[in-house]
Amino acid sequence: MFVSAVRNDTRDETTAFTEAERAALDLTEQGTRIADAAGGVTDETWAAAAMHYDKEKLAAWVSLIAMINAANRLNVIVQQPVGDYQPSQFG
Repeated sequence: MFVSAVRNDTRDETTAFTEAERAALDLTEQGTRIADAAGGVTDETWAAAAMHYDKEKLAAWVSLIAMINAANRLNVIVQQPVGDYQPSQFG
């Protein structure tokens, strides 16, 4: 479900995503794009996600977003191009 590259307006126009999936994608996008989304996740976005997911699922989703963001930051630091890793390349 990693289609955050699909722009919000395109996502809203397509019938490919359920409302729950759109809420999860919006939460992911706002939680990831901190440089150009100064306020972080809005109350509206959190409320939309909370309408579709219980507290345990939201906690899991937020943890997953944080882990993906951490991996992305590590790749920036070590300058590892996306998709360049080969299994067992470090050992």
